[in-house]
Amino acid sequence: MIEQANLGFAHRFVPGADPAAPILLLLHGTGGDEDDLLGLGKLLLPDAGLLSPRGKVLENGAPRFFRRLAAGVFDEADLIARTAELAKFVRDAAAAYELDAARVIAVGFSNGANIAAAMLLLHPDVLRAAVLFRAMVPLEPPTMPDLSAVPVYLSAGRFDTMIPPANTELLAAMLGKAGADVTLAWTPQGHNLTPDEVDAARRWLSHQEALAG
Repeated sequence: MIEQANLGFAHRFVPGADPAAPILLLLHGTGGDEDDLLGLGKLLLPDAGLLSPRGKVLENGAPRFFRRLAAGVFDEADLIARTAELAKFVRDAAAAYELDAARVIAVGFSNGANIAAAMLLLHPDVLRAAVLFRAMVPLEPPTMPDLSAVPVYLSAGRFDTMIPPANTELLAAMLGKAGADVTLAWTPQGHNLTPDEVDAARRWLSHQEALAG
């Protein structure tokens, strides 16, 4: 059953089969919506609850989580405001659906992965962990957060024409400098997501014992 509350974002909430399992915050890429990553979430962590908002910014009719000025050039002021808005949504959803706010794991693709990375850097208390497919550096935080208890999985394409490999490596280094336990997994792909990558991320999640308690 999918439930909804009025929390400022169009979204889907699918209760987990195991009440003790984490909650996956599913963040779609440009042009996606709140239904886009529900199947991915079930593949990654079958017993988890799923919380999936739709980005509120439209770019030529395509939903996004924040504005960009050009490809790879973000509107930083909008990104900061939208990240704060999304962080509030997560907290409000945890209260509305009676979820454990300390067990939220972000799963993002492209634009969704970028706002998840921004949330790690600007609101480090919101996410317990993150799986980021095709992420890049969203911004330089004013102060470096403490991510010492946060595992992060970055899945990147060696032939991604939208994200230079050096940018992904910079993001991994930035998160690592903040104390996150970063796993950077490269695949011989472009910006597209493959079943092998999903399976690798699923295995990574299954081995994160810290997320089970």
